[in-house]
Amino acid sequence: MSPTMNTIDLIVTDLEAAIAFYARLDVHFDVDPQYPDHAGCDLPGGMHLMLDTAGFRGSTTPGWTKPEGGPRNFLAFEFPAPADVDAKYAELTKAGYEGLREPWDAFWGMRYSSVLDPDGNGVDLYARLPEETVPCREET
Repeated sequence: MSPTMNTIDLIVTDLEAAIAFYARLDVHFDVDPQYPDHAGCDLPGGMHLMLDTAGFRGSTTPGWTKPEGGPRNFLAFEFPAPADVDAKYAELTKAGYEGLREPWDAFWGMRYSSVLDPDGNGVDLYARLPEETVPCREET
């Protein structure tokens, strides 16, 4: 019997701040009325994304502690066009979210940038570049 990976759980400090951040990426969470420190969102393709506060995770997983350093993971969001990556990066950083890397044309054929959510989780923003504009491979 093979398991099915269908859920990603992000641990957050401030559930409302995390929900507001991801709403800017058109990901909308429902807070569980029985567990106000837990929220979930069904994604296309059958995936489910959850947000749990550190307190909730600690109460359900004895011995769990919040990791240090970062970011330990990245969620990646695909956009229809390269200009959309630039616009979303500008919107998020103007709203006060930390940018890790400004938009750039990556050698693998994508317009790419990275920001941090309110808890330091990495969020990549990308769009495929038109074939004729893909840069040559270079050191980054």
